Amino acid sequence: MSVVLREVSKSFGEQKAVNNISFSVQKGEILGFLGPNGAGKSTTMKMITGFLEMDHGSIEIMGHRVENGNTDTKKHIGYLSEANPLYYDMYVREYLKFIAEVHKIKKPQDRIESLLQSTGLEKEANKLVGNLSKGYKQRVGLVQALLHDPEILILDEPTSGLDMNQLVDIRQLIKSLKEDKTIIFSTHIMQEVQALCTRVIIINDGKLVADEPIEHLQKLVKGRQSLLLELTTKSAKPAIFESIPGVKVEKVEGSTIFLEFPEGSDPRQEIFKTCVDNGWVIIGMQLLGKDVEQVFHQLTKGGLNA
Repeated sequence: MSVVLREVSKSFGEQKAVNNISFSVQKGEILGFLGPNGAGKSTTMKMITGFLEMDHGSIEIMGHRVENGNTDTKKHIGYLSEANPLYYDMYVREYLKFIAEVHKIKKPQDRIESLLQSTGLEKEANKLVGNLSKGYKQRVGLVQALLHDPEILILDEPTSGLDMNQLVDIRQLIKSLKEDKTIIFSTHIMQEVQALCTRVIIINDGKLVADEPIEHLQKLVKGRQSLLLELTTKSAKPAIFESIPGVKVEKVEGSTIFLEFPEGSDPRQEIFKTCVDNGWVIIGMQLLGKDVEQVFHQLTKGGLNA
């Protein structure tokens, strides 16, 4: 395993920021690390990178224990923190050459130019870092994390501040790194999790509440099922479906009606009969699986049985 946490805890005074969490991540995984604000995500990431000491437990990076003063673990990690600290008075290429010297990279110029190209930073490379937009500053932070070609990437909100085109570019870059690296990243963009992750960990109040392959997440929660009903007419009266026991109208978008009902029940026959009785022609009827956002909300707000 590239990263292994065993019963890791961290407190700040009376506040338990991380409470006895254990998990491991292997090469080739893109792990989405999720949780509400203050759940302990950034604290955990800082402990993995060695920037913050744990109170209890153990962390191993590529077989080396993360301990105070142990630099063997840091050389295996590329870290982009949420704050993304940069030297604003340096030019982009100048800053990256400085980071290359810190990592003692031999002949770094080819590596720098390759990463500038793959992150779309070539045209900005002769500007002061402080004059860049937030999105381009994020790219500079990502390049410095990748510069020494680490086996493990720890990315805390890596796409913060990027526009839609930049988001696509960075997502593609992160996905392209999957085969050779272990990637752990936190994000608040649930579509990003579904697009990139092979596995998801959710923590809440410092405790691990889910650790599943992304396709298994929806099995963790119970509650209500959603159904998409598409008709040929926009003049249907959706409220009539609420006469069917347990069925509620979620929303209406033109001729498309989203209905919900208790999980375990199946009112599709009654819904079909209601449409026939009212002369509404059905184009499509589809049960919808829970997306990551729904699962996240239930696990961190309402609990497993919400």
